[in-house]
Amino acid sequence: MKSIKVIGAKGHNLKNVTVELPKDKMVVVTGLSGSGKSSLAFDTIYAEGQRRYVESMSAYARQFLELMEKPDVEHIEGLSPAISIEQRNPSKNPRSTVATVTEIYDYLRLLFARVGHRFCPHCGREVESWSVQGIAQDILKKFNEKTVFILSPVVRGRAGTYEELFAKFKKEGYVKARVDGTVITLDNTPSLERYKKHTIELVTDEIFVEEFDRERLVESLEAALKYAQGLVHIVEAEGDQPREFTYSENNACAHCGIGFSELEPRLFSFNSPYGACPDCNGLGLKIEVAEDLVVPDSTLSINEGAIAAWHNPVTTRTHRWKTSWSGYYFDILKQICHRSRINMNTPWEKLSKAQRDLILYGVGGASYTSGLSGGEQIFEGVINNLKRRYQESESDFVKEEIYNRFMREITCPTCNGKRLKSEALSVRINGKNINDITAMQVSAAKVFFEQIELTEKEKIIAKDVLKEIRARLDFLNSVGLSYLTLERKSQTLSGGEAQRIHLATQIGSGLTGVLYVLDEPTIGLHSRDNDRLIDTLKNLRDLDNTLIIVEHDKDTILAADYVVELGPAAGEYGGNIVAAEPTADFLRDEKSLTASYLNGRRMILPRAELRKGNGKYLEILGAQQFNLKNIDVKFPLGKFICVTGVSGSGKSTLIHQILYKALAQKFYGAKDAPGKHKAIKGLENIDKVIIVDQSPIGKTPRSNPATYTGVFSHIRDLFAEMPEAKRRGYQPGRFSFNVKGGRCEKCQGDGILKIQMQFLPDIYVKCEECNGQRFNEDTLQVKFKGKNIAEVLDMSVSQALEFFDAIPKIKRYLKTLNDVGLGYIKLGQAATTLSGGEAQRVKLADELSRKGTGKTLYILDEPTTGLHFADIDKLLHVLHGLADKGNTVLIIEHNLDVIKTADWLIDLGPEGGDKGGTIVCAGTPRQVAGCKESYTGRYLKPELEAVDKFLAAHPEQKLHAPKTAAPDVYKRQRHLDELNISYELIPYEVDEENLSALHVAQTLGQNIDQVYKTLVLHGDKTGFFVCVIPGGAELDMKAAARASGNKSCEMLHVKELVPVTGYMRGGCSPLGMKKPFPTFIHEDCILWDFIYVSAGLRGLQIKINPNDLLKAARAQDVPLCL
Repeated sequence: MKSIKVIGAKGHNLKNVTVELPKDKMVVVTGLSGSGKSSLAFDTIYAEGQRRYVESMSAYARQFLELMEKPDVEHIEGLSPAISIEQRNPSKNPRSTVATVTEIYDYLRLLFARVGHRFCPHCGREVESWSVQGIAQDILKKFNEKTVFILSPVVRGRAGTYEELFAKFKKEGYVKARVDGTVITLDNTPSLERYKKHTIELVTDEIFVEEFDRERLVESLEAALKYAQGLVHIVEAEGDQPREFTYSENNACAHCGIGFSELEPRLFSFNSPYGACPDCNGLGLKIEVAEDLVVPDSTLSINEGAIAAWHNPVTTRTHRWKTSWSGYYFDILKQICHRSRINMNTPWEKLSKAQRDLILYGVGGASYTSGLSGGEQIFEGVINNLKRRYQESESDFVKEEIYNRFMREITCPTCNGKRLKSEALSVRINGKNINDITAMQVSAAKVFFEQIELTEKEKIIAKDVLKEIRARLDFLNSVGLSYLTLERKSQTLSGGEAQRIHLATQIGSGLTGVLYVLDEPTIGLHSRDNDRLIDTLKNLRDLDNTLIIVEHDKDTILAADYVVELGPAAGEYGGNIVAAEPTADFLRDEKSLTASYLNGRRMILPRAELRKGNGKYLEILGAQQFNLKNIDVKFPLGKFICVTGVSGSGKSTLIHQILYKALAQKFYGAKDAPGKHKAIKGLENIDKVIIVDQSPIGKTPRSNPATYTGVFSHIRDLFAEMPEAKRRGYQPGRFSFNVKGGRCEKCQGDGILKIQMQFLPDIYVKCEECNGQRFNEDTLQVKFKGKNIAEVLDMSVSQALEFFDAIPKIKRYLKTLNDVGLGYIKLGQAATTLSGGEAQRVKLADELSRKGTGKTLYILDEPTTGLHFADIDKLLHVLHGLADKGNTVLIIEHNLDVIKTADWLIDLGPEGGDKGGTIVCAGTPRQVAGCKESYTGRYLKPELEAVDKFLAAHPEQKLHAPKTAAPDVYKRQRHLDELNISYELIPYEVDEENLSALHVAQTLGQNIDQVYKTLVLHGDKTGFFVCVIPGGAELDMKAAARASGNKSCEMLHVKELVPVTGYMRGGCSPLGMKKPFPTFIHEDCILWDFIYVSAGLRGLQIKINPNDLLKAARAQDVPLCL
């Protein structure tokens, strides 16, 4: 079997990994988030394949290509040329669209330039360029055996008497002319009114049209074209309604007399001045000062500060002279209002339009005496003043402030957002101009080009161009992007959509023998579209290509030929190969955490009872933005809500464009106007809205999770409190790598230096002065618990959580990061290296660390992006916790594991694009599953049936519980439930050779002192008793004896454990022993929000609040450890 063999991979957290992958197969690499999947697939296999390919080229060619670093791997055998299809951030260029990225627009420009039909932008008549012979042939066809006048339109719609012109005609031997539609003789010079507009056409011939007289016809046409500079007008000489036709020799409108250049591809480019709308330069948008931002509250008068732009003017970054400039502007307004008799105490909304226009635009020519120069000045108006300052100011701050406070984007009024000149938009194919086609969805464009009607000549010309356009549309359709419009801006695409567009272009290349490495291609896809994408991936494989796909999606893993799982946990506890085998064998692998979710041994379960909410609603009325069909949508508050539907059905439009923007405008004064809708009811029922999206948490490597969440400020404060820092006089700023003082000045706190290599790729080397630690030597002398500030930033979140366990204000931030599944990322990890899903969870952690009000609306867009089943389980626990506090959690989601746990679903559709935008159904998950019209319901129904089947076998199971449990565990669950105690059952992988608390902590990714071990002892007076202490601590036997009322005690022998307690070693629990023994728990337990104790079964822990455990075990908290 042909294979790719990786030997000794050590990049990032990989633990000297050796693995063999079959070639020409679809291989899925899976595992927990942070387990090393991307390190193996992208940073090792793809990096080496790309590096070898680039190094095979000349030094000159290499300068144009990005050369990746050599991965930390001993050797890789069997590599093919590698292509990476990642979730890259879409282009931020506003000119980039789906059509331009896929090259469809380039082919459209060529198509329109070669077979487009030009129409006059003024009169709408078709414009054609005729030769004399062509005109003659057409006349013979249209007017055969008819008498016609051949007219030369010399004067069209101009005033004058034209006596000299008539004399000239007569002198040259012509006898007739047509004036204002009437044919006259030139025997006597006609008398025309001087100031009336006239049209004068010279009759160059009156001829009976027949083939026999073709030569005379051609001569007469040439004479007419000569006089009228390329125009000739043919009119029937007889009949009540004589036919007439105008021909042009020069690509001009024969009716309007407007000439046009030859059709070229550049005419249809909005990136070229030749074709772009001159008013917006091809952007389709203009940035203008908005009246409602200049006067945000129209109920105020001018004296009360209605004109915010001058009442609170933009001055300098430090706001110097703000009062002076405010007074200067008020003096101008006072003079203008006095001279124009405008009452400054009248509310703005009650002023007349003329008065408002005078103040805002200077309409009416008012003037004032300048307080600066003393001279008389023309009043330009507030808005014109802001425009001028924005254009002329040399201060970036002033420009940015004016833009942020008073300007917004509007559709260009010249081109109506179509980007092109009217000449380009007047060229059509089958009645459509190029903008009409790019405004279509991929599915509609596909139909258009399949049914396009062309002449035989045009078919020959357009054959190859149409082939390319149709192929690209087919590929976009095959990867589930049929709902996208071709004009959709690249910057509005999600990472998954951008990746699938890239995938579509690769399919079109038809390459074979290539190694494709993909990063979660199913992100953002509805379950219905998954099958189509998987078929596309199989087709790519069947071209003798190898596909390595980093993926968590169930359907993709099941469709793979081979599965590799990394783990067993995340971060420092990951990086090992858990399984690497054919899919059928993988599903039977009992060691695999992923396989246990695929084969039914584990399951994410819905809540036992749905929340009833608080009885209040948010309601959007008449939502009509984009493809929404004037819908009314009610969101029940105090619940966990999922908005579902196929891709392109209108979910993001409804939630982001309308709901969030409207709420942001109300609560935060945001300037972006919400999408089209009639009203929103129930705003008084929430007090704030928080959106947690996947945009980066920072644009530079200097931004990281520690700085974003604010925990770095507390860490710096802590270091500044150290005795060494106080002795040296260091303030918290000393421990920042962004300012001078504590940072390394050679690399300016970056830790690396960039060396430019001219025709070779730039090289980044570790800074020798600070050894990549970012801080100078003096700063690194200050330490907390033996670690300096650089070493702290290099810790993972889970390590830092243990390290700062005794510092509550720091621990609180770290705990939330850990709770959302980010225990594996480093505190100082550059923001630019975080995926969209990781960035979103950092933001979520930041919000969780703040105090809630119970009336907050949280909006999340696909928060499960990049998450393993077990991580989704953990995230759901956090999100449901928000809803449990009375908040409303609103999620746009395709993942059925999330959807089935929701309290309420709103399903949009039924299809994407134009066929979507309606509410298919709304209700509980089971109600939606019963809706036959809902695609979501069709896929949700078998998921819920699987849940029912599982619960029938395990009736005591609850949300987040594992799928396997023993009867004794149910006993403990019932005991805790009877006491109304909140808890969670947490599964972990058992190592029969290592049953230590350390192994449990590492597998769970938790602090070892948060995982408690249960010890059974025998005292000389009281007999058996139980001590529960932290996993990393050692029992103080004297303290144990003292607490239990004994003089001495000894540990129970392992052989006696089962007879005495009913528990095996590694599964001993303080709850539910055979007999109730006195129980003592180490006093420090109450410092934790929750701890872990065994559930009485190897592989299962109970996560519980320490006070609840003391209550349930009837235990005392006493000092027990050395």
